[in-house]
Amino acid sequence: MHPFAFTKVSSTREALNAGRNGGRYIAGGTTLVDLMRETVERPAALVDISDLPLRGITVTERGGLRIGALVRMAEAAANSRVHTTYPVISQALELSASAQLRNMATIGGNIMQRTRCTYFRDVTAACNKRAPGSGCAALEGVNRTHAILGTSDACVATHPSDVAVAFAALEAKVHLLGPDRRERTVDFADFLLRPGSTPSREQALRAGELITAVEIPAHPRPLRSGYLKVRDRQSYEFALTSAAVALHVRGGVIREAKVAAGGVGTVPWKLPAVERHLVGERPSDALWAAAAERAAEGARPLEHNRFKVDLLTRTVERQLRIVGGAK
Repeated sequence: MHPFAFTKVSSTREALNAGRNGGRYIAGGTTLVDLMRETVERPAALVDISDLPLRGITVTERGGLRIGALVRMAEAAANSRVHTTYPVISQALELSASAQLRNMATIGGNIMQRTRCTYFRDVTAACNKRAPGSGCAALEGVNRTHAILGTSDACVATHPSDVAVAFAALEAKVHLLGPDRRERTVDFADFLLRPGSTPSREQALRAGELITAVEIPAHPRPLRSGYLKVRDRQSYEFALTSAAVALHVRGGVIREAKVAAGGVGTVPWKLPAVERHLVGERPSDALWAAAAERAAEGARPLEHNRFKVDLLTRTVERQLRIVGGAK
């Protein structure tokens, strides 16, 4: 680990001043500290924001849900409003990491976490995300766990967050506060960036900006939702594929469908083609199968991860059946 300066702040103003001067924000530290230990990240200064008042979970004026950036994952998963209104969020959180990590990691830190690609974490390997212009070792290397959607010739790493898949499905928004004290809101779909030719730029953050909250917009009721995660082992493992599904069914007809996939994209992958196929239809096993066939549209599998195309289709179909019911 390389030397760094450390500052603990007690107010948002202090945090923004430190961020303006190049400090990296840290709260739970469950990702950044690991990357510093492995010398993948070498920040000159850390700003501990864990004492800032960004912990509330509240209902918005329009009936949505606002989750403070410093709310712990375990706290959000156990919150009665989250659990009752959006089970897909609770389930995604409960299937993440380990209990110890969930007790420390924050919502803001979770969506900011960096890829678990082994080449990214190996400082001797070529990685455009870690060292721009160095190449991508995964393209010709072992790429079983890598992305099949949203990839580029520069990067094929997946985004590791589970709850980010739920946020993507529910079309969440990220609230930000800049060093000039100006607030702005970014659609979650635009917050996490596809690699393109600049994979080292992963979020639509401006210099010194601070995440203050994630907001889930109001959705029509009743809303059935859930999260399914498929992985090599049952605990403490990242997704090979996952599916977040939310369905509004009224009068026996699907009025609204929100579907996203994880473990297969360079960012949490919204599935609009699946959603369009569902809306206006009556729930049935045949419908779930037909809609899921559209999940892997545009996929670009690599040598070792071609199985993900079929696995994604089956994962989405299974979760549609779990949430929507089998008929």
